Amino acid sequence: MGKEERLEAFEKMLQNVNDRYSDTISKMDKLKAEGKIKSVTYNQLMAEKISLQKIISMYEIYGLIE
Repeated sequence: MGKEERLEAFEKMLQNVNDRYSDTISKMDKLKAEGKIKSVTYNQLMAEKISLQKIISMYEIYGLIE
């Protein structure tokens, strides 16, 4: 894999992580509005949110995003 391909793959991955993070937050907000913060689904989404936050934080630590 060349540098251009790696950069393109990184950009796709970053976009996917950001999209998934936004989608997760939206789903959590909807459940919260419905009073379902103690549901299994909400807890699973919280775990997903934390995992995605860790990935985003690693990108920031290595200076890959601002």
